[in-house]
Amino acid sequence: MEQPVDTAELQSLCGEHDVNLRLIEDVLGVRVSVKGQNLSVAGAPAACEAAGGLIQSLLSVIRRGRTLTTADVRYAVRAVQRDAVEDVQALLSEPVVITHRGKPVRPRTAGQAAYVRAMQESDLVFCVGPAGTGKTYLAMAVAVAGLRDGRLSRVVLTRPLVEAGENLGFLPGDISEKVDPYLRPLHDALHDIMGADRFRRNLERRTIEVVPLAYMRGRTLNDAFIVLDEAQNTSIAQMKMFLTRMGFGSKMVVTGDVTQTDLPAAQMSGLQHAQQVLGRVEGARFCELTGADIVRHDLVQRIVEAYERAEPERKRG
Repeated sequence: MEQPVDTAELQSLCGEHDVNLRLIEDVLGVRVSVKGQNLSVAGAPAACEAAGGLIQSLLSVIRRGRTLTTADVRYAVRAVQRDAVEDVQALLSEPVVITHRGKPVRPRTAGQAAYVRAMQESDLVFCVGPAGTGKTYLAMAVAVAGLRDGRLSRVVLTRPLVEAGENLGFLPGDISEKVDPYLRPLHDALHDIMGADRFRRNLERRTIEVVPLAYMRGRTLNDAFIVLDEAQNTSIAQMKMFLTRMGFGSKMVVTGDVTQTDLPAAQMSGLQHAQQVLGRVEGARFCELTGADIVRHDLVQRIVEAYERAEPERKRG
């Protein structure tokens, strides 16, 4: 196949030192050539068709005024490999929010796009998936967007204080210093989106609260966006307590990875129990992200897949 492409669009499509074209070639097994303003693809017919469709989709992203990153191309090529056209279309999604550095935060896969829609449309959303799928980060982005637009008066972020397979012992300092290591991942996500100064000002005004789950008891939260992170480490009683904190005008998002539970072996996770009990409750939506939705380093996806393959063998052993 061969087609003419505008010079500016071609530069964005190719990437620095043609890194994007080399990525398409390596994964799809084709040869992409550029002569002047003409782009041609050579190889097996099926591979050429797949590469041609991918290039058209990437050009659509560029023509909307978007800056195409190598990460975007990598996700799109991976989606074409899986014959997941909807994942390529997810690149056309509007940004959820713009970070303090001017970077747009948008879903990069169809699974993430469905998750964002669920948070925007529903008052209670459960999202289950492996590490690196953007469960927490996208929830933070939707929360910050709600604050920015005035649809929410505050954001409350919480997680259970459960150690990940280690005993840290007695931690020094006041209560804030003691719980900070557990809540640091939530701080980090908001720092990245809002910037340190704006995040600190919101903490001081209590527009944003980052608190341990135990401190949620007895509260009713109105006009708030409430996120429970690492929910696989809640007990059944803790999960029920958290869900009943919802007040008028509020939204709740519960995220977790049921394969990384740090509870005692005999104790059922509150997240797993909620999936069973609330699956048919009107107003509650469940989203499941998979290894295909991982947007961290490529190696993270391969690590998750390797552990998933090994799990049945481990259980039989």
